[in-house]
Amino acid sequence: NGAKLDDLLPEAFATVREAAVRVLGMRHFDVQMIGGIVLHRGEIAEMRTGEGKTLVATLATYLNALPGDGVHVITVNDYLAARDAEWMGQVYRFLGLTVGTIIPNLTDEQRRAAYNSDITYGTNNEFGFDYLRDNMKYERSSMTQRAFAMAIVDEVDSVLIDEARTPLII
Repeated sequence: NGAKLDDLLPEAFATVREAAVRVLGMRHFDVQMIGGIVLHRGEIAEMRTGEGKTLVATLATYLNALPGDGVHVITVNDYLAARDAEWMGQVYRFLGLTVGTIIPNLTDEQRRAAYNSDITYGTNNEFGFDYLRDNMKYERSSMTQRAFAMAIVDEVDSVLIDEARTPLII
C-alpha cells in the first residue's frame, strides 16, 4: 500500500516475535530486537556465540521480505544454510512466506525455484558462483538468480574477511 519498511518495523518485528514463540517456543529478548533493527539498517550487529544471531536475523529478514523482492541470508557453510532454512523457515512459513536453500548439486530449475522464494538461504560461494554462471549465459531466461534486493550475512567477519582470501574463479 506504499508504506515504507521503516513504518512497518514495529508491527513486523512484533509479528515475528509472536510467531517465533508459537512455532519454535523461542521469544526474542529486547536486546535481540535492537539487533534486528541494526540488521535492517544494513549495519553489523556484533553478537557472541549463543546470543541468538540466527533468531535475530528473522526480524530483519521478515521485514525486508515483505515487498516480495527476495532476501538472501548468507551463511558460512552448506550445513548452516540448510539447518537455518529449515529451523527458521518454520517461522517464515507460519507467516506465509516461502523459503529456499541453495546448496551444491542443484539443477538450474531447482536453483531458480529457490531464488524465487521470498527468502533464500545459501553460502557466499553458492551465491557468488551462481552470479558468475548467470553472467555467462546467453539468455536472461536461462539465468537462475533474480534482481538483488537485500542480503543478511551471518558470521559477516568469516564471510567478508576470512573467505574473501579465496576469490571466486571460473
